[in-house]
Amino acid sequence: MPSRPFKLATFNVNSIRIRLELVTSWLSQHQPDVLCLQEIKVQDSEFPLDAFKAIGYNVEFRGQKTYAGVAIASKEPAVDVSSGLDDGGEPDHTRLIRAVVAGVPIVNTYIPQGQALDSPYYPYKLEWLARLRKWFERHYAPDQPLLWAGDFNVAPEPIDVHDPKGLAKHVAFHPDVRAALQHVKDWGFVDVFRQLHPGEVHYTFWDYRLKDSVDRNIGWRVDHIWATVPLASRCVKCWIDVDGRRGARPSDHTFVVAEFAL
Repeated sequence: MPSRPFKLATFNVNSIRIRLELVTSWLSQHQPDVLCLQEIKVQDSEFPLDAFKAIGYNVEFRGQKTYAGVAIASKEPAVDVSSGLDDGGEPDHTRLIRAVVAGVPIVNTYIPQGQALDSPYYPYKLEWLARLRKWFERHYAPDQPLLWAGDFNVAPEPIDVHDPKGLAKHVAFHPDVRAALQHVKDWGFVDVFRQLHPGEVHYTFWDYRLKDSVDRNIGWRVDHIWATVPLASRCVKCWIDVDGRRGARPSDHTFVVAEFAL
């Protein structure tokens, strides 16, 4: 039986209402089967669903006013949709949404940023990652197909930040948070971008506050597409669309895209 292509992308949009035209134009041009969005920053009642329907996409979303929020846009309707962690703690419905699209299980997360090492949000981030590992253990198996995408708010390796020495105590690159993310990865995930681009320096986030950060390539790789081995072995292409960060009114992140031969 011939394989079929399956294309998934992820993008921290940093407000879907502000960047709706950017997202819908990108979808119309690139036609992924699925786009995972983070930081949609809109209440569910105000999500611009009609704009997605107009270009042939269904959307499942969990949002809130001005902060966080996740969505899965897909050509085929998503099934088995749910959100949040389910271990009795804070569910954080606007940070995790999962669904099955065209038979492919997908998890989309916006992991807490952490703010600062002395902030209560930093231990919360570490705890959140530990809870996520246990959540994967409860709901999935590493020998079965699964895609995990989103803004992980962690650069896993020194090659993934522009200044690893200077940023060693940053909440998105501290050894403790990298170890916490690695613990989740050890459950059974493969970083499909790094699998196909070993040793290459590429970023997905460039700070607005740094002048010409994109042109100077002062960035971070914190947006990821990871897969269990059954899907990682079928990943034929993965790339970062830097042009998405250069256009009018861009997010501070850009699109990451992976293609699989299923």
